[in-house]
Amino acid sequence: MELQDYQKLIEQLKNERGFDKETVPEVFMLFLEEAGEFAKAARKVSGIVTDKSSRVHDLEEEADDVFWLLIDLCNRLNIDLAKAFSEKEKKNQARTWS
Repeated sequence: MELQDYQKLIEQLKNERGFDKETVPEVFMLFLEEAGEFAKAARKVSGIVTDKSSRVHDLEEEADDVFWLLIDLCNRLNIDLAKAFSEKEKKNQARTWS
């Protein structure tokens, strides 16, 4: 699937599942929450010490949650993510990386 296809699919699923009533700030907070869960899962996978009593998060599931919510935010803010990536990458290619 192309990135535009994911944007269309998530828009459709958002509406089917009743997530269309959430506001941008609410979705953004969910995004940050899921990004934190992704970070915690990555820490555990990487062997970084974490609280032994903390919930174990599945790395792939958390990555999916972050991906879903990023695309949902882009849809709600009328951002064509593929275009934004392409345009930003053009700028990055002109930069000097050390």
